[in-house]
Amino acid sequence: MAVKLIESAQTRWRAINGVHLVALVRAGATFIEGQLVERPEKAVA
Repeated sequence: MAVKLIESAQTRWRAINGVHLVALVRAGATFIEGQLVERPEKAVA
């Protein structure tokens, strides 16, 4: 039963289409609405 569930789930999985962005995300880069924010503005308190 578990094998059937896993096989069924695999048909709906999506491949990562932004492999080159994974390193940026791991490094802590900020993305807003899918766009890389190179210099996020600091909130002034």
